[in-house]
Amino acid sequence: MPKVELQRWLPQLESVELPLGQVLYESGAAMPFVYFPTNAIVSLLYVLEDGASAEIAVVGFEGLVGISIFMGGGSTPSRAVVQSAGSGYRMRADAMKQEFARSGPVMHLLLRYTQALITQMAQTAVCNRHHSLDQQLCRWLLLSLDRLQSNQLVMTQELIANMLGVRREGVTEAALKLQRAGLISYARGHINVLDRPGLEARTCECYEVVKKEYDRLLPTGVAS
Repeated sequence: MPKVELQRWLPQLESVELPLGQVLYESGAAMPFVYFPTNAIVSLLYVLEDGASAEIAVVGFEGLVGISIFMGGGSTPSRAVVQSAGSGYRMRADAMKQEFARSGPVMHLLLRYTQALITQMAQTAVCNRHHSLDQQLCRWLLLSLDRLQSNQLVMTQELIANMLGVRREGVTEAALKLQRAGLISYARGHINVLDRPGLEARTCECYEVVKKEYDRLLPTGVAS
């Protein structure tokens, strides 16, 4: 964002730790803060009445958690959970509303991010309906890595299954396929991507659709 805007924001940002499994907000609950992960990943989940859940989007250093605060809803039917531990910043909801109401570069930047996030949600729904679990896992790994700037994820198969809304056995089988192909190595909850181009070639078109939209709407440079 422009330097003048950033200087106004800095005093309002509070540094916070984001431990694995921390719930930043629950479905339908008031959202007192908006969060900006720096080296953590937050998963947005939809939770059913029987407790089952499925991930609808992931947020990392490229974005923020809590778009309902400035979009006027104040709450959302999804749950936000820290998927990969790290740190970040948070800002009070009322402060975020005031910044958005200024109708300047920040508002347009937040709206572009919201459009990109909606694209990710829509593409996730399409992917979960039409593509194999193998392809879904590849997409999920690539989206997560893009938000960590790292080739390693600390993630159990059970947690991945909860994120994708599938059985653990299915994730185990899909992960073994990728490991046999030399694309990843997996041991004790640590996933290392060994061949990223190979992973990109194996995934469905959903990853590229989401990546292109983020690159288009959130290009490098000062917001205007």
